[in-house]
Amino acid sequence: MAADLTAFGNWLAVPSVACLWIALLLRAPGALRSPQQRGLWLAVATAAAAMTLNLPDVVAYAMRRGPGYAHAIGLTRNFTGVFSAGAVLYFVAATTKGRRLQLASCTATVGWLGALFALDAAAPPHGSHTMPPVGDPVPSLAYWLVLISAHLAANTVCVALCWRYSRRTESRGLAAGLRLFGLGTALAGVFWFAYLLKGLFGSTWAMPALPLLMNLHGLLRAAAILVPTLFTFRRGAADIAIAWRLWPLWRDLVQAVPHVALNKPRAGRVVELLWPPVPRNLLVYRKVIETRDAILILGEYVAPGALEQARGRVAGRGVPEQRRTAAALACVLREARQAKLDGLPGQAGEAAALELPAAIQTTKADGDLADEAAFLVDVAQEYAAAATTGK
Repeated sequence: MAADLTAFGNWLAVPSVACLWIALLLRAPGALRSPQQRGLWLAVATAAAAMTLNLPDVVAYAMRRGPGYAHAIGLTRNFTGVFSAGAVLYFVAATTKGRRLQLASCTATVGWLGALFALDAAAPPHGSHTMPPVGDPVPSLAYWLVLISAHLAANTVCVALCWRYSRRTESRGLAAGLRLFGLGTALAGVFWFAYLLKGLFGSTWAMPALPLLMNLHGLLRAAAILVPTLFTFRRGAADIAIAWRLWPLWRDLVQAVPHVALNKPRAGRVVELLWPPVPRNLLVYRKVIETRDAILILGEYVAPGALEQARGRVAGRGVPEQRRTAAALACVLREARQAKLDGLPGQAGEAAALELPAAIQTTKADGDLADEAAFLVDVAQEYAAAATTGK
């Protein structure tokens, strides 16, 4: 059972490291421009480098090259790991705006690295740095205690602060990222605590699970830094869905009132979404604004009281109460659009111009764009249904 657990943990090493590097490459452009995210990116990058140097194949290759090469790889791996621990502390300090913790993380990292270098130099000639299941640690117990203390201190502070601030923040993305990062860091903490037990008391019961703990930690950290990308992707997918559903209504209204469109419409809905005439993050905003402006203008072609009459007609067809305003507006918009295309004169007057905007305003819970977009999607659905049924 223990051998199977270790084998599975070792098998997970390459996927874990690969996921880390993929996540780092995906997040690099945005993270390196943001001071708040730069520390997190650096922490994960150094952890990925240390885990890469700890891959079973890399360790085996270093051992085959000789003691000197194995020593250089082991020392670099440990230094990179301590630098990652310091970067973790710095990331948490930057996220929580803890100036003292930022300074402490930098000072502690320099101290840990200096102590490791001195203890390594003072040790007898040795090859790879290791904590074997049987025998003394290499190069020395003191070296490993310094290394373990660096990781445990950083991991403990990180887990505590990630948990605290994930519960306080109102940002779902930040909360998810902090919790994933904290959970991954907790697994790394258990990993190093098991090494502490081995070094001080010779306890080896947890050793078979250590590769699995470390590689699960890598997967969770990869997921943590991908949270902003996933939220951006979800938001982009939602915007595309809204723009897709709004497009038929928007197209018909813009054909009648072309001057409301900032850019000339593309040849089709698919082309509009694949090659938008405005920045992609403004696509829904422009569609909503232009649709609303067209409705304002077409309001001049709607007789006073026409919207209420349309509400009565759609109620008679069994349209649910919550959709009657959208259905009624779709009906009068179709009539108003046709009147505009036929060249009929509009009804210049305050009453005719305000009736349709007032109908939109009554459906909006707090006046934000998302509510208006949702209502206009309902109007677009009813507009398409009216075209299909001819009503």
